[in-house]
Amino acid sequence: MADEHPIGSGIGLGLLAVLKALAAVVPAFNERWRGHFYRAVRSCSWVGGVLLVGWGGLSTLSAWAVLAGLIRPSGGYDSATMIGHAAVWDPLFLIWGGALLTALWVSGRRTRDLENDPETSPITDPLQAANCHFGQR
Repeated sequence: MADEHPIGSGIGLGLLAVLKALAAVVPAFNERWRGHFYRAVRSCSWVGGVLLVGWGGLSTLSAWAVLAGLIRPSGGYDSATMIGHAAVWDPLFLIWGGALLTALWVSGRRTRDLENDPETSPITDPLQAANCHFGQR
């Protein structure tokens, strides 16, 4: 497809890169600024993390199985490309998903711990808590 429609392929890959970048950054912003869609984004992040671990794990194992000769693709394969998938590309999806799931789990525990600690109270405005009244007499 890239040979027949190079501009369309480039645009498609560019959009895919933007979507992946958003998928990587949105959960972090969601934890920092808890907006209206906090729970929905967090739920989607859990699903995305599980899918990334599954996809990355299965793809990594299947690429190594091809390299080991356990799976023989009918059309053959390019060994350099398969090594790249087995050793670099597919494990990155596994690591990304694992990191996302770990961050979600840790942030959820931290939030529950803070909510259940009677000594901790959320301070929304540190200046107000310090009785700072700028511009008032």
